[in-house]
Amino acid sequence: MANKITEKERKQLAAWIGQGPKTFKLLYSIQRDGCSSTMFHQKCDNQGSTVTVVYNTNNSVYGGFTAKSWAATNTYVDDDLAFLFQLRFNGTEKFNKFPVNPSYTENAIYAHSNYGPLHLFSGSVSKSGSSYSLNGKAQFQSGYYSCSVADSNITNGHMNVYDLEVYRVTDGSDPNDFDGPWRKALPLSKEQVQQLMEKIENYCPPSFPSVSHAKILMIGAVGAGKSSFFNTINSIFKGRITYPGCSGSAEHSLTSVYRQYQVKSLKTGKELKFRLCDTCGLEESVGPDLADLNLLITGNIPDRYQFNPSSPITTDIPGFIDRPELKDKIHCVVFVLDGSTVDVFPQTILDKIKQVQIRMNKTGLPRVVLLTKIDKLSKTVQDDVSKVFMSKEVKEAVDKVSQMIGIPRGNVLPIKNYENEICLDDGTSCLALLALDQIINSADDFLADQPDVVDTVDRKTTDIKTTERNTD
Repeated sequence: MANKITEKERKQLAAWIGQGPKTFKLLYSIQRDGCSSTMFHQKCDNQGSTVTVVYNTNNSVYGGFTAKSWAATNTYVDDDLAFLFQLRFNGTEKFNKFPVNPSYTENAIYAHSNYGPLHLFSGSVSKSGSSYSLNGKAQFQSGYYSCSVADSNITNGHMNVYDLEVYRVTDGSDPNDFDGPWRKALPLSKEQVQQLMEKIENYCPPSFPSVSHAKILMIGAVGAGKSSFFNTINSIFKGRITYPGCSGSAEHSLTSVYRQYQVKSLKTGKELKFRLCDTCGLEESVGPDLADLNLLITGNIPDRYQFNPSSPITTDIPGFIDRPELKDKIHCVVFVLDGSTVDVFPQTILDKIKQVQIRMNKTGLPRVVLLTKIDKLSKTVQDDVSKVFMSKEVKEAVDKVSQMIGIPRGNVLPIKNYENEICLDDGTSCLALLALDQIINSADDFLADQPDVVDTVDRKTTDIKTTERNTD
């Protein structure tokens, strides 16, 4: 599948258009909006200058520019600035501009109510698999200077495309433009990946008599990807895809048991010195309340505790830990957020997260955000996860979550979990390892800052928390 236009290709388009830097805003995509002339006109009419970009199934990229607005007027449009272009052929860079013939400018563009841009399709075209067979035409010889490039060396002689996009073009630089990655982390060489895995495999918590492993609590809404993150990490260290954690899509949380998951190294067979603690997902009206979450953080709840959605946790549950030591407590909290729902994140769940943070502020407990499902934010990332730090959409989501949760941007870690794959992917694994490394570092810093004594909570403190549950 062809990647979206790159920064270099956008700069080339801006140079061809002329008169300084340009901002490109996506108006229409057939993958997102459907291949329909009605939808095209609804999204793109009266928008001023536009660029149409076609991505065909041979990884060739081409299209056209018009300085005039699209409209459903069924008339030709005079545009002496119009041009067609080629950016890639069979995946190889091919920069060619095909200007409109001066004798043809009055017929440069045909704005018809039943046509898509540049008459590349008419009416509606259904998707077949992952592509569309457009029913229009792409002719670079008629009315435009072809520069001696045959149509077949631009379009591969067919109209089968993965996507067709229309961008509005305006003067001035996009304030979000950047030439390099917005966070320098990827790509990692094979040697760097191996070193990172060995660092995690060799990790040991600071030398406390009782703390044998760092405990990391994952908190998030139903379907955000808490259990899937454990599955991802477990798969990486197993060397193959595994799905032992209860994950999937459902209306209510699939996780009903508090689990302290352990990960073993395929290389050494030893358990790694951290635990990923999974609990049932936050929901607007059910799920763990603030007091339940606080008891998890303070280490009062035993491993494999079965949640009862209709009954809060009480001190008489089997295995309740009256006097939790530092080894029982949580050493880092990870808020897991679905990146594709950032714009519509439920306020009630956000309020729960903020209330948990208020409690955490009193103890200095570190917190990190895992921003999952980032492949749904950006087609570039969907095609190649290793390009996550080149994606403006992901950067915008990271910035928004940072403000929304009240956490430094550097602690918002975008990842893609293994959810339906059957083999490992380097980009996906690298992101997960980088995130896990930062989480472990945060837990380690917290532990290193603790006094060198066994930390306990007496029954009186527990009783106070139980009372707080009844008033929250």
